[in-house]
Amino acid sequence: MESLDGTEWDIVLVGTGLPQSLLALALSRSGKRILHLDRHDYYGGAEAALSLQDAEAWVKSVNDGLEQPIFSNASIHHPSDDDTSGAASKLGFSRAYSLCLAPQMIYCRSVLLPTLVSSKVYRQLEFLALGNWWMVEAGETPDANASLRKIPSSKEDVFTDESIDRRSKRALTNFLRSALDLEGQEALLLEWGDKPFLEFLEANFHLSTGLQGALHALTLSPTDLSNTKTSFALPRITRHLTSIGIFGPGFGSVIPKWGGLGEITQVACRAGAVGGGIYVLNNGVHTIEAIDSSSDPQDASEDRGSSMLQLQLQGDEKVKTQWLLGYDGDLSTSSIINARGKNPSTMLKYYRSIAVVSSPLSSLFETSIEGAPPSAGAVVTYPVGSLRITPTSKIANASPVYLSIHTSDTGECPNGQCIIYASTLASEDTTSHVLNVAIHKLLSAVVEDSPPKVIWTMSYAELRAEHVSDQPVSSNEEHEGSKGSANQVIILPNMSADLSFDDGILAEIRLAWIKITGLEEGFLTFEDRELGVDDEE
Repeated sequence: MESLDGTEWDIVLVGTGLPQSLLALALSRSGKRILHLDRHDYYGGAEAALSLQDAEAWVKSVNDGLEQPIFSNASIHHPSDDDTSGAASKLGFSRAYSLCLAPQMIYCRSVLLPTLVSSKVYRQLEFLALGNWWMVEAGETPDANASLRKIPSSKEDVFTDESIDRRSKRALTNFLRSALDLEGQEALLLEWGDKPFLEFLEANFHLSTGLQGALHALTLSPTDLSNTKTSFALPRITRHLTSIGIFGPGFGSVIPKWGGLGEITQVACRAGAVGGGIYVLNNGVHTIEAIDSSSDPQDASEDRGSSMLQLQLQGDEKVKTQWLLGYDGDLSTSSIINARGKNPSTMLKYYRSIAVVSSPLSSLFETSIEGAPPSAGAVVTYPVGSLRITPTSKIANASPVYLSIHTSDTGECPNGQCIIYASTLASEDTTSHVLNVAIHKLLSAVVEDSPPKVIWTMSYAELRAEHVSDQPVSSNEEHEGSKGSANQVIILPNMSADLSFDDGILAEIRLAWIKITGLEEGFLTFEDRELGVDDEE
């Protein structure tokens, strides 16, 4: 399409993040005219996978205020010029890297996986196992090297772990049995749901501090044991346990190859284009104006009503649409759209970093489970208080620190290297430097043929809701009591801060799909003939 100027659409989506991309795919079989815009020159938006060159541009864009307002304080660190280790020379070319802004694991029980199957896009995706979970135990003194302890996350792990004494094995087995008793869990949550998970464990299972920390790690909670509610922790541990073995032994979650959730956005966009959607990069919405189309019989059809939106795009082209959808950060330039009425208390600040490491860290991915596939991902956790900025510092991490390590099998880096995605909830007493300390302590604890080094790092801060349900799909009408055009603008929720895929996002996307189509059944469910054999890659 040479020019968009003067064109009319049923639906315009702004941004190619995961919610927009899946919604565009769901709508692409509805017979509606769909225009999908993204002001970047790549797909994925806030869930994109970036090359090194893309990352440099992204950091500048964040600091210039041009990215989603959830991102801030972005920076990239290269090894210093006087580094004699040769670490800098080990960095590959830009496109050898596919660094994930959304590296979330997907549990095997997630509703996302059958949804990708029913929509037929699974044929263009590949998933790899994330198998091993580790906890870092601090040394006896602040400057001592940390040690790694594998987290037992199944009955088999408990029985084979020689570091757990007989009494503790019995207590841990009792907990695992309770977590797998879905009928009994309902009664437990009625009694303990609003109480701290720490209190629940101490009162019912008498687990050691180390095993309490191991179970807490499986929840991926951003807060410590005493501030994590049992209603949050217990169902997540159940999810972890019941996901193991669904697609094979030794793992309960998977990661998409070639760029995490960013790869799913690209595949969804390609399938959406096959379904008839028009995709335009390097373009976005500059201004939005409500217009009355009642004087135009063609525009005022029964299907559209008398109100439409006129969008001025970044290139001064103007288009009309009945529906406009996107993240609030992509639509906030309009006088029609005001703040979503978010409760500030639901938005939390996180420190994130992405580090390229010169070694594969192979020992983190080894498995002794017969028949288990090679693991392409591992999780390492630091409990609260286990990290200090310097050996003499009295300030330790006030929140758990999580490291998700991906091998080169994911396609995110060259062979012989790995990627570490680090995350922690920000606090008044902790700076983003705690992530660098966590990574370097891990590297000192892992035994490799040659000392592993960080050869490239990107750090940034991020504002996220803890759960998707804290910021549901909304229209301006819901917040302002306005009618007509305001109700034609649908604000989609950002992804949550969860380090595993939050299934709530699919529920919110479905609500938007129902609002537009008026249908209740058939969401992201397509027949083979609709996609066609030519779309398989």
